[in-house]
Amino acid sequence: MASRGTFTTRLGGVSVVPYAENNLGHHVGDDPHAVDANRAASVGAMHADRAVFMRQVHGSDVAFVDARTLGDIDGVDALVTDVPGVALGVLVADCVPVILQAQRAVGVAHAGRRGVRDGVVGRAVAALRQLDDGPLTAQVGPAICGACYEVPGPLQDEVAGAVPATRSTTSKGTTGLDLRAGVVAQLRAAGVLDIRHHLACTAEDPAYYSYRRDGVTGRFAGIVVLDP
Repeated sequence: MASRGTFTTRLGGVSVVPYAENNLGHHVGDDPHAVDANRAASVGAMHADRAVFMRQVHGSDVAFVDARTLGDIDGVDALVTDVPGVALGVLVADCVPVILQAQRAVGVAHAGRRGVRDGVVGRAVAALRQLDDGPLTAQVGPAICGACYEVPGPLQDEVAGAVPATRSTTSKGTTGLDLRAGVVAQLRAAGVLDIRHHLACTAEDPAYYSYRRDGVTGRFAGIVVLDP
């Protein structure tokens, strides 16, 4: 089998300010009909039969999606499946979206600072390898960069104490976190050799939603589907 994975942008949908245009998040206050239309268009472009998104909680739990799974899944931050035609989606607006692609299974993970600290990416890889233990490709999507993500010193110490690669200094010379660097380190530690980088910074690039930049805003997505 083969799979297709992509990261959406905020461009091309039907949502209006402050969610303009292609908001895929139901939890941010946007018109639910606009969100449904945006999701249908984005998932349709992937030629998927249906989609499963998450109601993310900045944790590290992983859910297995089977042929009976419908709708969004509560309380998890990663999904894996070996069911062809079912798109998996992860919603972000500064956190790191991760797409995992193997020959017979795919997955997504939502890696914010707590998820990185608690190892959500490694847990997603381990879950996917229960379905397919062959070669694995990871796509690390657009996220806030280490030069923009300023955090207090104690918070930096908390996250970097668990994942040293996250420690950064911002463009202002203050303490920061580089979550993408942390995700890459965790992928390598999990044995993933093929890592593909999407280097846009969400706080700097207006094509993406950024909670840190805008406050009230939408969510873009990483979406992957296993081909029939």
